[in-house]
Amino acid sequence: MSRLLVRRPSPRLADGEVTHIGRTSVDAGLAQRQWEAYVDVFRSRGWQIQEIAPADDQPDGVFVEDAVVVFDDLAVLCRAGAPSRRGEAASVRDALADTGLQTAEIVAPGTLDGGDVLKVGRTVYVGASARTNADGIAQLTALLAPRGWSVVAVPVERVLHLKSGVTALPDGTVVGYEPLVDDPSAFPVFEAVPEEHGTAVVVLGPTEVLMSADAPETAERYAARGLTVVATPITEFEKLEGCVTCLSVRIRD
Repeated sequence: MSRLLVRRPSPRLADGEVTHIGRTSVDAGLAQRQWEAYVDVFRSRGWQIQEIAPADDQPDGVFVEDAVVVFDDLAVLCRAGAPSRRGEAASVRDALADTGLQTAEIVAPGTLDGGDVLKVGRTVYVGASARTNADGIAQLTALLAPRGWSVVAVPVERVLHLKSGVTALPDGTVVGYEPLVDDPSAFPVFEAVPEEHGTAVVVLGPTEVLMSADAPETAERYAARGLTVVATPITEFEKLEGCVTCLSVRIRD
């Protein structure tokens, strides 16, 4: 059974870091309802839901994808590029003990945010961003190369994380909103989408994807490709540079 690691939003969610957008008011109650609806998408499809212990003192703790990335049976604990987020790691480490996965960690001076990691087949694209440095990428490469993964560093300057600008469809096509993508040529197959919030998709199955409800034109394009599109509202998390990918860690069976 596939497993979903998630963490409930902190009461201090509105204090989360923003770097590439202006700060706007966050409705904590609405954020909680949107988070619950997001989790229900997976629960209704048979995923096992595992909640990481609350981290009420960590405003960005809900964005659990930044804390750990899973490759087959290996979970790589990240070292956050923002020092203010390093307090999230201990509870994530504890949660992984229940998964049966092997673990490894990125250590100083390396930094790596999971939002900078995009897996397409056996290729791992890693954003060289303000949050992920060359040492972190080198450590990840050393962990993954013996396991048959190829790591490719790509520049990220226009957005917070690589996956703020691009993600991938089930067939491996990388999709992104071009004004937010530093180098579309870094990807063998790239398709531009018309809306900023249409860039992020979570693959639910071979022909099904989850995305933000704030990109209806992009959703129509995905449907025209034969995909079943599940759209969920995540407006309060988008105000903090979040998206559908960073709200969970997917451990697929």
